[in-house]
Formats: sequence, structure tokens, C-alpha cells
Amino acid sequence: MSGLPVPGWVPAARRQAQQPPAAPRLPFVVAGQAVGTVAPGVLDEIALMPAFCLPFLLLKKEHGGALAWHLDATASDATTALAALAQALRRAGRCGAWRDEQLAVCNAAGERIGTVERGAVRPLGIATQAVHLVGSAPGGRLWVQQRAFDKPTHPGKWDTLMGGMVSAADTLHTALERETWEEAGLHAGALHGMAHRGHVDFARPSSDGEGVGYMVERIDWFHATMPEGLVPENQDGEVERFDLLETAEVHARLERGEFTPEAAMVLAGFYGW
Repeated sequence: MSGLPVPGWVPAARRQAQQPPAAPRLPFVVAGQAVGTVAPGVLDEIALMPAFCLPFLLLKKEHGGALAWHLDATASDATTALAALAQALRRAGRCGAWRDEQLAVCNAAGERIGTVERGAVRPLGIATQAVHLVGSAPGGRLWVQQRAFDKPTHPGKWDTLMGGMVSAADTLHTALERETWEEAGLHAGALHGMAHRGHVDFARPSSDGEGVGYMVERIDWFHATMPEGLVPENQDGEVERFDLLETAEVHARLERGEFTPEAAMVLAGFYGW
């Protein structure tokens, strides 16, 4: 712990990170495995689509003693069935921003049963994994990024030096290396003292799919020090700019709510709150 009083923004950030859904959600089951949750009415409209839109049966029936939505596919067809469902959600306007990026779909035991388009994970309440990097300069100042104003989530908000999703093709460490390069133009091996420092968990409503999404995410965060003279430079167009801030200014921006909810929770952990 930092030894300093916990500032008011910290309990507010924790409350924001853990929020129940606006309405009760039904379990979402693929190939007999519960992998997410869905809001009332969303899959009812998808289930009525013609077979050329969704060639896999979508039906409501019991699972573990409770009513659930089932995507009726075999284990070997799970990814194909999820791809068809993601496209159907997109046609119905119930998908998040389409990324052409596959994320892992896992059961409650963490076993992968397939993959799905990133834009579909929030409407289907599928758990995701992300990685963040807190980057210090010698002397203790922090490098932070301002998100591009055309980002689909939290445009223009402040963030850690790097934050990104762990894709289906990634391990945690390959995601760390890839995102550090894409977002900050830095090779992880050039940074000093790179270390895993903790994780934060999110479970909260999401605006994806016209407000029917639910975010379930684990964020693993790392800390490293950038050598003197090394300056981040965005490579993928998703960052507006970088700032190098004194601790007091980081805290002031956190107090004013200028950071994303994810970055706020990571920085709370970094400062020991």
C-alpha cells in the first residue's frame, strides 16, 4: 500500500468496475458449454432470421436447471457457428464495432471452445482478457496516452502507456509485446524491469449492440521503466498523443475522471490503493 489516504476517485472507480446488468440476462450456451450471457429480447429477434442468415439452430431451453439460450453446434463447429451468429447480430444492429479480430471463447473452467469476432463479445457477455502497461520514466514520472478521438470506446480519454486486447492468436506476453509496439512504437525488450504487477476484473454494462452488452474482462497489468531519451510513438493511429506527467498531475486527472475506467483501476493498483 502507498501509505497515503485513499482518494475519493478510487472507491468510485471500483464501483464503476463492478456493476450488475440493467436487466437479468440469460446464460448463453455453445456446444453444451456456458460461455456468456444475453440481454432479454436480443436473441429472440436473431432466432427468427431465415436459415441463410443463421444456419445454426438458436433456441431457448434449460441448462443446469435454468433457462438459457443455446447455439446448437458441435464442438468442432463452435467457431463457425459463432461467426454466423456474429454476422447475424451485425445485420440486426446488435453488434459492437466490427474489428475483424478473433477473441477466444472459453467455458467456466477457462477451456477454449472456439473463437468469435471481437465486436460480438459484449452483446453475448463473453469474457475477455486485456493487457496494460504502466510506463515510468527515470525519476518517477509516468508516460500516459490520450486515446484517438475516433476510437469506438472512450474516445479522447487518457489511458496507461499501452492497453490492448489479448486476441485468440496471442498469449499474454505476445499481446504485451505486440500492443506495446503498435500503440507506443516500443520494443518490450528495450524497457527496463518489465514485470507483471497484478490484475483487475471488470463486470459492468456495455453500450455495445445498442446498450445490450455486458463487459466481463480480466486486465493483467505490467510495469516497466523507459530508458532516458526513449519517447513513445504511435504506430496504428489509435493514439492522439503521449504526455509525460508528474505524479500530482496523474492524480489530478484521475480525480477529474479524465482516464478510462480500465486505466483508473490499473493506476489505483500501481499506486497501491
